[in-house]
Amino acid sequence: MAQKKLMERRAFHTRINSPDVKPAEKWLGYLLGPAGALLLNAVLATYLNVYYTDVLKLTSIWGGAFLVIFPIISKVIDAVTNVAMGYVIDRTHTKEGKARPWLLLSAPLMALRGILLFTVPNGSETVQAVWVMVSYNLFYSFAYTIFNMSHSLMVPLSTRDTGQRGGLSVFNQITTIMMSGILVALIFPMAIMPAIGVDKGRWITLMSILSVLALPLTLLEYYFTKERVTEEVENAGAESVAFARQLGAIFSDRYMILIYAYFLISAVGACIKNISLVYFCNYVLGSYNDGVTQTMISVIGGIPMGIGIFAVWPLAKRFGKRNVTIAGCILITIGSGICCMFPTDMTMMLVGQFVKNIGGLPGSYVFMALFADVLDHMEWKTGFRSDGLAMSVYNIIAVAMVGICTGIFNGMIAGAGYVAPEIVNGVTVAAEQTQAVKNAFIFGFVGLETITGLVMAALLLFLNVEKNIGNEQAEIRARREGNKE
Repeated sequence: MAQKKLMERRAFHTRINSPDVKPAEKWLGYLLGPAGALLLNAVLATYLNVYYTDVLKLTSIWGGAFLVIFPIISKVIDAVTNVAMGYVIDRTHTKEGKARPWLLLSAPLMALRGILLFTVPNGSETVQAVWVMVSYNLFYSFAYTIFNMSHSLMVPLSTRDTGQRGGLSVFNQITTIMMSGILVALIFPMAIMPAIGVDKGRWITLMSILSVLALPLTLLEYYFTKERVTEEVENAGAESVAFARQLGAIFSDRYMILIYAYFLISAVGACIKNISLVYFCNYVLGSYNDGVTQTMISVIGGIPMGIGIFAVWPLAKRFGKRNVTIAGCILITIGSGICCMFPTDMTMMLVGQFVKNIGGLPGSYVFMALFADVLDHMEWKTGFRSDGLAMSVYNIIAVAMVGICTGIFNGMIAGAGYVAPEIVNGVTVAAEQTQAVKNAFIFGFVGLETITGLVMAALLLFLNVEKNIGNEQAEIRARREGNKE
């Protein structure tokens, strides 16, 4: 017993006992399990740049260039680690699957690295800059990459049943919406941000709690998820495929290229919007940390997300995942256009946000199921699966856009003359921003998505993978059965 490897110990065994996804798997593995890591990431996506600009005041380092260059360089590193992680996952062979074991490793790493992100020592600008760069990359290029790669693969690897995949995709998205759309978007601006202001000690306490919370919940995700597709492939005696061959298959498939192009455009719009949100609410639509403006914007965004839980998947089944997503992209453009015309009018902003967020529902709830269909299509065409590498490219786009968009945004506001708030007599006092700075916030939050929505709709017109996916999946199963005989 003592000689057994860690992953072979009985406590870690979670055997596949049914070809169908069970309730415990849905609720604990896909809904509750990812909640801790997704909450931590949602807070970081919205507020980490605020911590850098307003609490640490890093906008002055290198004449403002640090917050432009550092995110871009970091995401180049992140892109490399994503490729490496995808390669490693595709070559992982354990009784627990190829992606799930990495969830187990990511749990303690995220907890520790999340704390290090905020415990920046007081010292010279050089010391702070080095700490920020190292801690940021330890978290995003290492710990969170391991989690995100393995977590993102669980829906495609869970089952080939498109209906069950869709259900799991919805469960995953519910968790994302609960964390980002309710806790981060509602509770944080209303209760938490006014309380912590730009007090560094309070930030460290808060983020340490959130980082530690990710540990037990990620372990829960590991324990209750299953990799039925991996087991099927392994039992069929599939051999490892060379990296170059997998990469060639991915970038020669027009559906996968369309998926990547769609996601690239979507990520640009979403990243800039998310980074701009706090600044837009603080300086354009409302006043600094007023506890109301951002909450109202978030509430009007959360209502459609609640509706989407019940409406989107039935519509996708009837009209197709692609078609409802195209309709959603058009609504994004219309809603963003309304907001762009009336950026200081709360009523019109709420109307535009409601329309825009209705449009975002299909992309939120069914996109990963559509991605899974493309992975199956590639397997049908090539005879092998490239889940890890395909997902690594997908994640490279996501992480690269975060870095590039953060750098662009910080460059925009620094060039326009952004002035960070100060603590005066224990109270956070915000500076009055110029119209040029406000225009940068308006473009970032509502202007860009009027463009990206139309581009995404145009791309999806060519993504008709659903047309033959049922027949292709049946052929894959027939091949597997034939190989067993």
